[in-house]
Amino acid sequence: MISRISALFAALAVTATLAVSPVTASAQDQKPAEVASAPAAEAPAPAVAEAPAAAEGAKAEKSTDNPYGLMAMVNHGDVVSKTVLTLLVIMSMGSWYILITKLWDSQKLSNEAKSARAGFFKKSSLAEGVKSLSETGAFRYIAQSGIEASEHHEGALTENIDHNSWVTMNVDRAVGDVNSRMQAGLGFLATVGSTSPFIGLFGTVWGILQALTSIGAAGQASIDKVAGPVGEALIMTAIGLGVAVPAVLGYNWLVNRNKGIMAQVRAFAADLHGVLMGNRQVKR
Repeated sequence: MISRISALFAALAVTATLAVSPVTASAQDQKPAEVASAPAAEAPAPAVAEAPAAAEGAKAEKSTDNPYGLMAMVNHGDVVSKTVLTLLVIMSMGSWYILITKLWDSQKLSNEAKSARAGFFKKSSLAEGVKSLSETGAFRYIAQSGIEASEHHEGALTENIDHNSWVTMNVDRAVGDVNSRMQAGLGFLATVGSTSPFIGLFGTVWGILQALTSIGAAGQASIDKVAGPVGEALIMTAIGLGVAVPAVLGYNWLVNRNKGIMAQVRAFAADLHGVLMGNRQVKR
């Protein structure tokens, strides 16, 4: 009886051992699996971090490389479009050069007019008055022309002209030379202001014609295929207007400015003529 009971307890012990061992084995097997799966779960993290950087790089590349901009027009344009663009650039450079130089000349002449009105007629003699003027200035040129005409009224032909008319002619001729120098270059501004919009429009029409021809030959009429070439062609009109507007404004401004300055020049010439007709000799 005792032997049977001991045998029963031994069987129960073996059964309990077999029941616990699979659970322990499964728990031990699960831990390595979890450890192995953890790096696998963490592995995609760098790819997620690199995605925004790649997207930002693509956006930056799109923003800097515009397929419909001015450089695209220059790269894809033919000989006619490039010639039109070059002509507009030359006209713009020439108009700005004339604007700057004419502004400098008019300001210089205005300063000479103020100096002449302030000091020339206060000198004791015409010779001292001439020395007070700028050697390369327009007012000195007018004064010397009038003085030389007054002192050298000789010759078989000039004797038929009275002294007053002879001096008046020479002074007016000197004033006309100064006016011609002041007006030089303004005709170019007027030409640029009147023709550059039409040159730009010609470039636009030519670009649209070439774009539509290419689209028709390719058989693709989607909005992206049409908007790009047509937009590039319209840039020519914008460039033409950008060249014309400064030229027109600068031309009108310089014309009005020169009128005021030339009025001061003519007033000086009239006063000089009156002094020369007063029989005041030039004292050296």
